[in-house]
Amino acid sequence: MNCTSYMLKRFQKIFLKKSIDKNLENRDVSKINDQLHSIGFLVDEEINIAFESFYEISKELGLPEKDVKIFFFSEVKTKTPTLHQNKINNKHFSWKGKIHNKNANEFLETPFDVLVGYYHTKNNYLDLMISKSNAKFKVGFKEIDNRLFDLLIDVDPLKISVIKKELLKYFRILNKIN
Repeated sequence: MNCTSYMLKRFQKIFLKKSIDKNLENRDVSKINDQLHSIGFLVDEEINIAFESFYEISKELGLPEKDVKIFFFSEVKTKTPTLHQNKINNKHFSWKGKIHNKNANEFLETPFDVLVGYYHTKNNYLDLMISKSNAKFKVGFKEIDNRLFDLLIDVDPLKISVIKKELLKYFRILNKIN
């Protein structure tokens, strides 16, 4: 990496962080206690998990597939064709943090009752997307910026059965499901 691209990366990181902070300040939490009727999953493709697993989790929570949306993030654009329309990569972000991907913006504007940030390592792009989301309640994994989420779970993201149990337990406690 040359000096110029390194500097641009540093500037982008600074602007992404400022944008995240601004989004968190402006977040509307008035509907945080709403019941669960829709769920979104924002997934880091580095977590190699079967697409169907998210529908398994949702089914366990009592949601039909029509009320489940899944969006994927990949650090770099792959040259291999994909069937995923709902996919974004780091090239879709301006250096000031503006997202240039229509499907991603539509996903983030959706007022999900719950959004699950399905990633477990620091990622400024995913953090920005979580902070921009209009979701009412946000769930993430323990190692991520806790300011972004209303609930953090300390579970390996590959252990679907444990995740289902944890979400069921907490959503019952929080009266999100019966």
